[in-house]
Amino acid sequence: MRTSSNRTVAGFRQSRWFKMVWISPLVIVVLAAAVLGARGYLGSSAGQEFLADYPGQPPATEDTPSGFPWWLQWQHFFNFFLIFLIIRAGWMVRTQRTPEAYWTRTVGPRNRQNPPAKMSIYLWLHYSLGSLWILNGALFYILLFSTGHWRRIIPTGWDVFPQAFSAGLQYLSLEWPMESAWQHYNGIQLLAYFVTVFIAAPLAVVTGLRMSSVWSNHWKINRYYPVLLARAIHLPVMFYFVVFIFVHVLLVFTTGMRRNLNYMYSSQGQDAVNWVGFWVFVVAAIIVVAGWIAARPLFLQPVAQLTGKVTRR
Repeated sequence: MRTSSNRTVAGFRQSRWFKMVWISPLVIVVLAAAVLGARGYLGSSAGQEFLADYPGQPPATEDTPSGFPWWLQWQHFFNFFLIFLIIRAGWMVRTQRTPEAYWTRTVGPRNRQNPPAKMSIYLWLHYSLGSLWILNGALFYILLFSTGHWRRIIPTGWDVFPQAFSAGLQYLSLEWPMESAWQHYNGIQLLAYFVTVFIAAPLAVVTGLRMSSVWSNHWKINRYYPVLLARAIHLPVMFYFVVFIFVHVLLVFTTGMRRNLNYMYSSQGQDAVNWVGFWVFVVAAIIVVAGWIAARPLFLQPVAQLTGKVTRR
């Protein structure tokens, strides 16, 4: 028994999780110091003057639309569903040494320059969901600019940076900045949504296309845009989305959960504080979990066979 226990302890010490034993207390100490520092600064006279000049929320222009229209709520759910499964499939592609199943294209043109593509079934899922995500994103851009809602997530002045810094300090001090997302976002929300929509998402698409089978190895642009560069960018972008989703969900639940969920999942107006949006969110989460469970070869094979041949290892 003692030998088995010693082996277990030795195995744990050699694992990557053992590092967390030392990192976790350090992270807690650093966060506690940051919270105390933020509270101390904001409570000082200099901090109060800074808050007076930069309360954390850039002023919105008069023509900035308010509220969350139905199409934005639908886009939010569909994007929520797709991005979770895209991340799962992408991570499986990266970590699986021996795929459980392979997909070979049987639909589409065939020639020497475009041979049938054979890939793991999780890579097929990653590409398929990515294609839907691109279509959903294209529709989002069209609706965003045609309705004027782009004004809600594109900064219009340089003061967004000190406003974002102010909002960040307030979050860090655990004294949440004043929320009025129905009208317009605070500085840190504005920058986060701008980066996500107009930088991270296009980077994910461009780098994903470069690594996909639709990209020809004979194109001259490959000299200036090598696949190694695309791979070096694609993974950090995925991590960015993971961090963004985590922080986004955390703040939704800690800065007025029922109101925020009503904004995203119901159409009851600015002041509606009830459980409608929460239960719609629960249904949406169940659908995402069901998709997560179904994203495995047993359930993917019938769908993948519509456009190709699926073989087991």
